[in-house]
Amino acid sequence: MLEVNLDGHIWMKMGVMVAYRGNVKFTREGMLEHGLGKFMKKAVTGEGITLTKAEGNGKVYLADSGKKISILNLDNDSIYVNGNDLLAFEESISWDIKMMKKVAGMMSGGLFNVKLEGSGMIAITTHYDPLTLRVSPERPVYTDPNATVAWSGNLQPDIKTDISLKTLVGRSSGESLQMAFKDEGFVVIQPFEEIPYVTPTA
Repeated sequence: MLEVNLDGHIWMKMGVMVAYRGNVKFTREGMLEHGLGKFMKKAVTGEGITLTKAEGNGKVYLADSGKKISILNLDNDSIYVNGNDLLAFEESISWDIKMMKKVAGMMSGGLFNVKLEGSGMIAITTHYDPLTLRVSPERPVYTDPNATVAWSGNLQPDIKTDISLKTLVGRSSGESLQMAFKDEGFVVIQPFEEIPYVTPTA
């Protein structure tokens, strides 16, 4: 559970507030609150990141299905976070939905992630304890897309496929598609394969 000392406003994933004290108002984001471009991206992608604004003064308690919460402090930096794993962020952080063009058409979920940038705190969630892996050109890292939580904003992952006859016929290992990180940075993974939640569209 995350305790937020609120003085101003924050953005949080819809449905994660479990209790609060003080004078706090909760408002679901307006359809065009973050601009037409972001609204259109959400409509097209079905990305499950409907936000709620908490504003006022007090303490707000957030939780998401008992998942572990980690706090990241951005200092004029950027990070990509899986839409499922973003819990809350300060108003000083700007965000946008980004499509992984290299992955498009190769997998049904996890194509769209949230890029957060600026200075301020971000809360992300993981199933169990996350692991942060350092990435460098000499030591690339390959991850399961459904276990990948976040990565540094300068990384542009490729997709590595391991397609064989075994993969196409009968039972496969499930590891035939991996994200490949090859530049300087880091990637956060969790010991759990999370199936992306896609918001139903009308």
